[in-house]
Amino acid sequence: MHAVILAGGKGTRLRPYTTCVPKPLVPIGDTYSILEIVLHQLRVHGFTSVTLAVGHMGHLIRAFVGDGSRYGLTVDYTDEETPLGTIGPVLNVLDDLPEHFLVMNGDVLTNLNYGTFLQRHIQSDRPVTVATYNREIKSEFGVLDINEASNQIVAFREKPTVHFQVSMGIYAVTRETLRAYTPGQVLGFDTLMLDLLAAQQFPGSDLFGGYWLDIGRPEDYDMANREWEEMSAILLPHLTLSAAD
Repeated sequence: MHAVILAGGKGTRLRPYTTCVPKPLVPIGDTYSILEIVLHQLRVHGFTSVTLAVGHMGHLIRAFVGDGSRYGLTVDYTDEETPLGTIGPVLNVLDDLPEHFLVMNGDVLTNLNYGTFLQRHIQSDRPVTVATYNREIKSEFGVLDINEASNQIVAFREKPTVHFQVSMGIYAVTRETLRAYTPGQVLGFDTLMLDLLAAQQFPGSDLFGGYWLDIGRPEDYDMANREWEEMSAILLPHLTLSAAD
C-alpha cells in the first residue's frame, strides 16, 4: 500500500513554532515529530511506500526522513515550486502511483487504521473516500427563524447545538478519478469534491470515532503536547511497548 503525505505548506497558522521548522517536523511531547508518528503508523498498518509532497523548507524534511528506511518504508519526494492545493501535488506523480492510494495531510494525529481505511475504499466503487469525524458547534446566542415577508419570528431555539461531519484530511483515492486533470495545475480538495458531485460520481464518507486532532493552530499543538503522555500509547502502541521492554 502507498500513501502520499502533503508536507509542503508554510504552517503560518502555527507560528511561531514553524518559524524555523516545517510543520510536519514540529515535535510532539519532545519525543517524535508529527511526521515521524505518521510514518510509524503507516508502516504498522501495512504500508510499504510513501511519497512526500514537499515545498516550504522541503530540504529539512528530505534530510530528516531520507529514504525512509529507518521507518521500514520506501520514501520518495515530489516538489511544489508553487502551492498546488491539496490534490495538485498528486497529479505530478499520478503515473507512478498504484490503482488505489492514500492521500493525507502531514499534520494529522489520529489512531485511525490507515490500512483498513484504504482497504474499505478498495472494496467499494467510490472514486474517493473521505475519512470523516463528528463535530458540533454550540451557538452562544438564541437563534431566531424569521419570516422575511412578514418580519415575524416563527421559531426560536435557545443556544442550539449543530452537529455535522468534517473531513479529517485523510482520503483514499482511485487513480483514474484524477485522470481528467493536468499535471502541474492547482487542484484543491474542494474543487475535486464539487467536480465529482456535478458529475454524480459521489464520494464516500468513512466515519471515524476514535482520536483525531488536526494540528493547525498553536492551541491545537499545545493540546497535543498536553495529551501526549496519555495518547502516545494509543497513537504508537508498538513503540510504547518496545520502550517499556
